[in-house]
Amino acid sequence: MHTPDSATATHCPYCALQCGMNLRPEPGGASVVVEERADFPVNRGALCGKGRTAPAVLSSRVRLTGPLVRTHATGRLEPATWEEALDAVAEGLARTGRAHGPDAVGVFGGGGLTNEKAYALGKFARVALRTSQIDYNGRFCMSSAAAAHQRAFGLDRGLPFPLEDIPRTGCVVLVGSNPAETMPPALRYLTELKANGGTLIVVDPRRTRTAEQADLHLAPRPGTDLALALGLLHLVVAEGRTDEEFIAGRTTGWAQARAAAMAHWPELVERITGVPVPRLREAVALFCAPSSAMVLTARGPEQQSKGTDTVGAWINLCLATGRAGRPLSGYGCLTGQGNGQGGREHGQKADQLPGYRKLADPAARAHVAGVWGVDPASLPAPGRSAYELLDALGTEVKALLLMGSNPVVSAPRAAHVEDRIRSVDFLAVADVVLSETAALADVVLPVAQWAEETGTTTNLEGRVLLRRRALTPPPGVRTDLEVLHGLAGRLGIEKGFPTDPEEVFEELRRASAGGPADYSGISYARIEAEQGVFWPCPDGSHAGTPRLFLDRFATDDGRARFAPVSHRDAAEVPDAEYPVLLTTGRVVSQYQSGAQTRRVDELNAAAPGPFVEIHPRLAARIGAVEGAPLAVVSRRGRAVAPARITDSIRADTVFMPFHWPGEGRANTLTNPALDPVSRMPEFKVCAVRVEPA
Repeated sequence: MHTPDSATATHCPYCALQCGMNLRPEPGGASVVVEERADFPVNRGALCGKGRTAPAVLSSRVRLTGPLVRTHATGRLEPATWEEALDAVAEGLARTGRAHGPDAVGVFGGGGLTNEKAYALGKFARVALRTSQIDYNGRFCMSSAAAAHQRAFGLDRGLPFPLEDIPRTGCVVLVGSNPAETMPPALRYLTELKANGGTLIVVDPRRTRTAEQADLHLAPRPGTDLALALGLLHLVVAEGRTDEEFIAGRTTGWAQARAAAMAHWPELVERITGVPVPRLREAVALFCAPSSAMVLTARGPEQQSKGTDTVGAWINLCLATGRAGRPLSGYGCLTGQGNGQGGREHGQKADQLPGYRKLADPAARAHVAGVWGVDPASLPAPGRSAYELLDALGTEVKALLLMGSNPVVSAPRAAHVEDRIRSVDFLAVADVVLSETAALADVVLPVAQWAEETGTTTNLEGRVLLRRRALTPPPGVRTDLEVLHGLAGRLGIEKGFPTDPEEVFEELRRASAGGPADYSGISYARIEAEQGVFWPCPDGSHAGTPRLFLDRFATDDGRARFAPVSHRDAAEVPDAEYPVLLTTGRVVSQYQSGAQTRRVDELNAAAPGPFVEIHPRLAARIGAVEGAPLAVVSRRGRAVAPARITDSIRADTVFMPFHWPGEGRANTLTNPALDPVSRMPEFKVCAVRVEPA
């Protein structure tokens, strides 16, 4: 609790670190200032520029402060009352459902929504709208790693150990991750690792700020991480570095995985990846030398049309060397979005119910339906994944309710997605700002922000955290829970959608009880008292589970499963017309689609716009000049941004950050080819040509 003049202990609204911070009201109480919160163990007071400047988006100068409805008379978004706006949304969704059936209505959520809002949104889709067509932008985050976790370990949690274990292990292999830019407070764990005598290997086609700190940097050709992991496992076997006791006692499927890896001999892997054989041998020696080691992946290997198999190959490396299910060892995924972990645990993903239950499981349906007070048979079947849902807009899905996402900028093949969004009969968007997607809506609902509402998030460690309200939302702004309550009532559902977040969390606890992500032993009071609680936590006397798999894996037999995977090419490879590879990513001063950070003057001063990073040899070949406009063209479109010439990238590759709309929109170019298991699009690699604009 806090008084109006005291600081409120809460968490940053951006990445999955969910750094602790204190918010102290400014004189007059209209806004807050950020103070360090040294007692929170994840960031120990450290904050990046995004966290420090987060209150800037609370300003009425940059945010939405009242509902907007598009009028027939002008075709423009005009101010409206909340009653008018909610009536219009309810009628638009209901009208579509009556005319075309419930699955003609779609719901698209976001990885930044709190657990309470993600839970309520999934329930709203399946109970109030009775649609199967719900997914969220977290599908674009770590869904491939989640699928590989499930396949290998029987359970998906981004990190199966707390961040504090990283500096204490012997070696970390960081694959396709650049925390120096994406989550700077986490970089200290790698710095401490090296100070403790551990080694850091970074796998990235660019020599990033993180790679510059590595003991060994491997720069594979984009789209070849799977071959690289298989080549390393081949060398582990050939050099007699496998842990046969661990393999025999705690795993299954080794013979098939071993045979697949042995087909990827070092010289072949060098030809595929561009990484020299001596570097491969050095990596194996560093990884296997200490008694403990970790592999941490991020979007680089995951955002590929073979992302699940790629992550599976890195897990195989951990299992074969006994670097899993043991203290200070294991495989983990560095989740990106603020509540990317909790967002998929509680029901806004197409195939899941709260508690990480499977929607297709009759027992799971019965349990959740009992909590919701509905017939299990009334719950819809699993629906389309995120890109497939967006691609179906205007044809099979004719109306869309969107909360906390900006797919006009963030989705692959973004120009096509924008066309699909424009084609729907009805679009309603609930957001903090008038994003590029919200600007296309028929109704825009202005909702409260992190500092203006209470709710829980689950960070990349699986630590459930509590954000406390520090400010009253401005007049004209409501919370997402209030929006869903108002819409449900208009659709004839009078009960079941409370506006108090703690009441929603109490229901979430019951719905998750007994599921893989069991929150039933977690309460608001306990989160505050313990600086967060790690799930699974099945009852109030349970200590929570900061470290998974130390005794057994979460499979039926308790054994981890090897994945027999083999390298295959990316969906697009270079050819005469498109001879260069494009990869995309983030910069430190912007976040995701930039909908919020692009409204902060300090962040814009540091990162004012897009650019194309290009090697000097490639620049010389095409006549590119530093700072001059450069066109990047793929089979899906064209983007233009200033050239940034640097030898920190491979000569066959260019890089663009994806935070901006307009002619520099990187996702105009990216390939929506989907992983067959996770349905993750191939953001990280596509074929392009590059030419002066």
